[in-house]
Amino acid sequence: MPRHIALLRGINLGSTRRVSMPELRELLTNAGYGDVRTLVQSGNIVLTSRQKPARVQKELEELIEGDLGVQTDVVVRTRDELADIIERNPLADIYDGDPKHLHVTFLAAKAPAQLAKLLADGDFAPDVVAVSGREIYAFHPNGLQRSALARLTADQKKLGVTATARNWNTVTKLLELADAA
Repeated sequence: MPRHIALLRGINLGSTRRVSMPELRELLTNAGYGDVRTLVQSGNIVLTSRQKPARVQKELEELIEGDLGVQTDVVVRTRDELADIIERNPLADIYDGDPKHLHVTFLAAKAPAQLAKLLADGDFAPDVVAVSGREIYAFHPNGLQRSALARLTADQKKLGVTATARNWNTVTKLLELADAA
């Protein structure tokens, strides 16, 4: 049965929009999803379902809001899509090996043309960015704190598409978790 990776946007970042991972796993298991696993507290879920990713995304958003009272956007990738995202990393040659410096922003749809142009034409030095498919890869050698690129990729209104980012460590661990089932 297909494995899916569901990424919840903006939960458990502070004292608001709190979602308990044990409650979330129980909710999704009771809703019929198989082998539900979570990674850390920031809304990373690996589960099994015969449903298409778009259906999983819609149902998870409805379940989380309806049963847990938290409205959140969800971005879903299949296990094979996540493996491809890791394999085709366009920044692999410059990545310094620190997983906190490399981020992937997962988009719910292909990047709008004006966003792709803004990222391609922008001067974000020393940060480096590449758009590939429904992902934005960003290398932040000096971290996120003062990064204009990080602020841009975190701003859904400016992106023009639902998005959520994960560091490289989380991305690779999610694939390991999906493969461990």
